[in-house]
Amino acid sequence: MAHHEYLVTGMTCGHCEHAVRDEVSRIPGVSAIEVSASTGLLTVTAENLDDDAVFSAVDEAGYQAARR
Repeated sequence: MAHHEYLVTGMTCGHCEHAVRDEVSRIPGVSAIEVSASTGLLTVTAENLDDDAVFSAVDEAGYQAARR
């Protein structure tokens, strides 16, 4: 399993973290997610993760992500 890090802009609270976690968890192959509104850091543990899938999931949650 590999760790993939992203910077997410616009998160301000635990509800934001939950929204991002909920959407990213729907991506096939994801085994763990860590997200922090205070740092904007999203760490996804998965095999063969497609960055575009993460970007789309974060967008669906209402935020923007970029590869770190």
